Amino acid sequence: MIEPSVEWREVVHDDEAERHRRQAERFVELQARRSGEFGAGRASHRQQVAALRAVLTVPSDLPEYAQQGLFRVPDTYDAWVRLSNGGFNRAPDAVPDVHGFAVKVFGTSGPAALGGEAVCQDLVLINHERLSSPTSEEFTTLVTTAAGTSGQVLRAVARQPSLFPRLRAASAALKTPFSGFATQDFFSAAPIAFGPYAVRVKLAARADQVDPRASGDWAADVHARLADGPLHYDLQVQFFVDEQRTPIEDASVVWDTPCLTVARLTVPRQRPDPALADEIERASFDPWTAKAEHRPLGEVMRARRIAYAASRQNRDAQ
Repeated sequence: MIEPSVEWREVVHDDEAERHRRQAERFVELQARRSGEFGAGRASHRQQVAALRAVLTVPSDLPEYAQQGLFRVPDTYDAWVRLSNGGFNRAPDAVPDVHGFAVKVFGTSGPAALGGEAVCQDLVLINHERLSSPTSEEFTTLVTTAAGTSGQVLRAVARQPSLFPRLRAASAALKTPFSGFATQDFFSAAPIAFGPYAVRVKLAARADQVDPRASGDWAADVHARLADGPLHYDLQVQFFVDEQRTPIEDASVVWDTPCLTVARLTVPRQRPDPALADEIERASFDPWTAKAEHRPLGEVMRARRIAYAASRQNRDAQ
C-alpha cells in the first residue's frame, strides 16, 4: 500500500489573477455567442442529458487517513446528478464529445472553501483522467479556438502553428470510445484537498453491460436502465504521493496511484422529472462549491474559480 503524503504544495504566480480574469472573459464571450445561437446556457457542457436524484453513502470501515471532511463519519446524503455533453452547441449524441457527470451533495456542514457555511459539496467530473493541457492558459486557447468556425481555426493555426498538434491531440482524445453514463468511469482530472492530503476523484461505474445502441440517445439509455433498477457507482480517490507521479500543478498528467473507495453513489429507480430537470439546469455545479477540507487545488482549479463565477453570473444561475 502506498502511503499518502501531506508534502504537496501549490505554486501561485504573481500574474495569475489577471491571467485568469482575461481567460474568464474569453469564455464569457464564447458563452454569449452560443447563447445567441442556441439560447441561454453554460459556457461549456450546455447540453443536459439527464437530471437525476441520487444518494451518497459513506461507509463505516474507511481507514483512518481517509476519514476526512465529507467522509469523516458514516452517513447518507441526498444528491443531485447532472449528466451532460460538453459541446458548445446541441450536437447529436453520437458526435464525439467530452461527457460530464456532476454531483451536488446536500446536507454538509462546516466551513466552505470560499468562506461561510458549506451547505453542499459539488463534484464536477468528466470521462477523461486528465486534461489535454497542463495549464489553464493553454486549455483556454485550445477550447476557444476549437469552438470557432473552420476558417477561424485555420487562421488561428496560421498565426500560431504550435496550436496544430495540440488541436490534433485534443481531437483524437475526443474520439475515445464512450459506452454511456451508466457504464463509464468519470474523473475530476485535477486535484482537491482531502483534509491534510490531496487527491483526485474517480467515479467508477459498477454496471458493465454496455448497450451498443446507447450512443443514439444517452438519456434514453440511462432512463431505460433506471426503469429496471438503480445505478451504482463507487466514489474513489487517488492520493498524492510525490510531485513526479502525482503533480498538483499539471492537469495533463495521469496519476498512477491506487484508487480507494470512500463512498457509494446510488441513483435509484426514477422516471424523467421535468420540474427537477429545470431546477438542475438552472443550478450551478462548481468545484469551488465545497467544504474547506475539499477545496480545489492547482492552477487549473484556481482558474476555474474565476471562469465558473463569470459564467454563472452571465446566465444568472442559482
